[in-house]
Amino acid sequence: MSEQLGLTADEVLATTRAVRRRLDLSRQVAPEVVLECLALAQQAPNANGEEAWRFIVVTDPGRRSAIAAQYRRAWDLYEAEEGNAHTREREDPDEARRWDKQVRSARYLTDNLEKVPVFVIPCVSPRVEGESTPTQSALWASILPASWSFMLAARARGLGTCWTTGHLFAEREVAQILDIPYDDVMQVGLIPVAYTKGTDFRPAERAPLDTIVYWDAWGQKRSW
Repeated sequence: MSEQLGLTADEVLATTRAVRRRLDLSRQVAPEVVLECLALAQQAPNANGEEAWRFIVVTDPGRRSAIAAQYRRAWDLYEAEEGNAHTREREDPDEARRWDKQVRSARYLTDNLEKVPVFVIPCVSPRVEGESTPTQSALWASILPASWSFMLAARARGLGTCWTTGHLFAEREVAQILDIPYDDVMQVGLIPVAYTKGTDFRPAERAPLDTIVYWDAWGQKRSW
């Protein structure tokens, strides 16, 4: 069993952040630690008990570099076509600053992705394009809880992660890099994994709970 930070369950849930700029790119991650986290991910609920999830752990520098190049190409297109538009939409100065911070963080990860020691790419089979909402929901409701469990387990061990999907704009190309049978297997994300620079992550600022919770009907606030 690898060393853990000694956080309570609530502390892990409240402080598992999307980590980009504080990833320690100079420190290696032992395969055994990744496997511990994946073993916990397997305990997540999954539709029909089928365990349709698969996880590709990418440590080979050449493959990481090739994936990072595809990721960077996709991010450059996004930044050129949509990023500036999103920036203009934020008229509130505080919101604009938060957005700018987020963009700079994402840009940092994009520029340094190949230096992250481990990628974990969650996949599901079969692909869900064109499937009914219940069928799609069942697959997403399996792979996403498992992926989040992996990220929580990583946090408890001093590792940083974030859920990112930029490479999916080039999913077919990444499938070729990793020998994934594209017609049968769908990648759903990419989780960079590295130890963090410091472990003092805090709960994020969120909207007041009563602005996002309705009772018994859409838009209905609690009356007691």
